Amino acid sequence: MRAFREAVEAGDLEAVEALLAEDVVFSSPAVFKPYQGKAITAAILRGVTRVFEDFRYERELDGSDGRDHALVFRARVGERELTGCDFIHLDDDGLIDELMVMVRPLSGAQALAAAMGAQFDQILREAEAKETEARSASAS
Repeated sequence: MRAFREAVEAGDLEAVEALLAEDVVFSSPAVFKPYQGKAITAAILRGVTRVFEDFRYERELDGSDGRDHALVFRARVGERELTGCDFIHLDDDGLIDELMVMVRPLSGAQALAAAMGAQFDQILREAEAKETEARSASAS
């Protein structure tokens, strides 16, 4: 998905968040249970930008229906190089309703899991703040 790729590559996390459906489901390479909702997914993606170094997309693959996309990337977490893929599905409105990330090799996935684990309290605070902000905006 070109818009997502360009927003990620530009570091424009507000644009990335705008592409997420409210009910987006994020599947992490390190945790079995998916995360549900725009606030937590956006917060996780912000956390990833803090731990990935030398991030770059290398390939983009599109499904025949225009709703399924795969973005192959390379990055580094500390001393560990990794290759991964963002699998993206779009809903009827063209927003991301599924985002699944897979990473290899195991040592890279372990480094990513450890680095993201260290970020997780901050990620939860950011998600909670976004949810509170959204509730306040809808109550107005």
